[in-house]
Amino acid sequence: MNPTAPNHFASGQVTFLGAGPGDPGLLTLRAVEALASADVLIADPQVLDVVRVHARAQVDTPLQASADEASIPADVPALRDTANLVMAAARAGKRVVRAVTGDPGLDGYVAEEMLACAAEGIVFEVVPGIAAAVGVPAYAGVPLRDAHGTDVRFIDARTADERCWTEVGASDATAVVSTSLDSVAAAAGELVSAGRKPDTPLTVTVAGTTTRQRTWTATLGSIAQVLKAAKVLPSADGGQPVIAVVGERSAAAQRDRLSWFESKPLFGWRVLVPRTKEQAASLSDQLVSYGAVSHEVPTIAVEPPRTPQQMERAVKGLVTGRYEWIAFTSVNAVKAVREKFEEYGLDARAFAGIKVAAVGEQTAKALVAFGVKPDLVPSGEQSAAGLLEDWPPYDPVFDPIDRVFLPRADIATETLVAGLIELGWEVDDVTAYRTVRASPPPAETREAIKGGGFDAVLFTSSSTVRNLVGIAGKPHNVTVIACIGPATAKTAEEHGLRVDVMSPEPSVHKLAEALADFGAARRDAAIEAGDPVTRPSERRPGSRRRARS
Repeated sequence: MNPTAPNHFASGQVTFLGAGPGDPGLLTLRAVEALASADVLIADPQVLDVVRVHARAQVDTPLQASADEASIPADVPALRDTANLVMAAARAGKRVVRAVTGDPGLDGYVAEEMLACAAEGIVFEVVPGIAAAVGVPAYAGVPLRDAHGTDVRFIDARTADERCWTEVGASDATAVVSTSLDSVAAAAGELVSAGRKPDTPLTVTVAGTTTRQRTWTATLGSIAQVLKAAKVLPSADGGQPVIAVVGERSAAAQRDRLSWFESKPLFGWRVLVPRTKEQAASLSDQLVSYGAVSHEVPTIAVEPPRTPQQMERAVKGLVTGRYEWIAFTSVNAVKAVREKFEEYGLDARAFAGIKVAAVGEQTAKALVAFGVKPDLVPSGEQSAAGLLEDWPPYDPVFDPIDRVFLPRADIATETLVAGLIELGWEVDDVTAYRTVRASPPPAETREAIKGGGFDAVLFTSSSTVRNLVGIAGKPHNVTVIACIGPATAKTAEEHGLRVDVMSPEPSVHKLAEALADFGAARRDAAIEAGDPVTRPSERRPGSRRRARS
């Protein structure tokens, strides 16, 4: 915070916030905190989506200059449109967050905005971010220093003068050059002219820290030919920013061992997850950890039962001691019971004296979030069959009540009911919610599904297969089809889909692991054959191979 400015909080305050190079996970805790309290968010277009998710729904995000320049005091120099927006909002008493790519301390225009705030006595603070010149090489597997303490020089090719190029060219320091894709060769030429050898190693990274990241390894003398051979240039996207690292630390042999980000098994894959948004959340997080871009498409919608009386009687029976057990077979079942509890003013204490079973880990987590620790979770397979394997038979000596409450979907199978009856229990099989086909996704998503825009799709049940094909069409032949088990795979094949990956056990997380293993094997095979590593969507139809894991 500016210690010399008057404490004019009534005039608003500004937080100059570094949003990092592009990976949303690189925002600092302080940045998230500042965004949550912002009245106005003014962000560089490159990071607007990164920061907006942490702001309040009511936050104002002006996209164009609207400040009246006549209102700017005479002693404040003329500023850019963005700066005028910042100042106008601060004068109106707003809490303003000005989010910039990388770190605000390395942005000369932001320095102007800080000076303008200081001139008017507007309180401001700076939240540092990870600079692109540091974060991008780290994600590219290019260390800037080693144990020998090599000097590092940072160059902005847009503003570098002849003296700057000469000093860096005459040294053996590692040079980190911020430039554009179509200007890389020119920057390399400047360093060669200044004294660097043409065979000095060079790496060039575009879209650093995002799943669009690509890195090319070359030398100062060969970079133009490498980019041309890779069909990267000439391109209409030649103006996009890149980070080039020049020096022995960017040698190809070292980057091959340290390229941790681009070597993830599903790096850059667009994976379709046809589940409800609540169900897809944890699965999407797992896919992101493998380098994938998860795209959630709900195929079913969850609605209350048509006649609520049966559910109402069962919930009242919980309170009056009608049941010995309650068994939850899905997260949606937990949600349905919880909503009914809230309707009656009940909470988790109503489960006192009742044994609680959960079909798997995700359902158990939903119960814990409700304040209930389940007494029984399958030790083996997380399914109705796995739950039955661990379920104790009814014992009239030790079990004072012989009845089980089973809140389920309207389309649930009878496996669990029949198994519990066989164990001697009476079962109240209650429809807690209905599942209906969701509305079709946007036209753009439907075209991507049918046109091969997705690299893989994860089917977690037969209904997701039927519903996705019903609302969006059949996935393209190049798309990798991954199924959670034999029944789901059979349904996929009945719809004309070729199954590439099958989970070793009926678990969504094991399914994601199986897809990651498939992606890793595919990547290794390409490297061993000397072929470029591509995504399935980049391959032509007819080149797929069938492989189950």
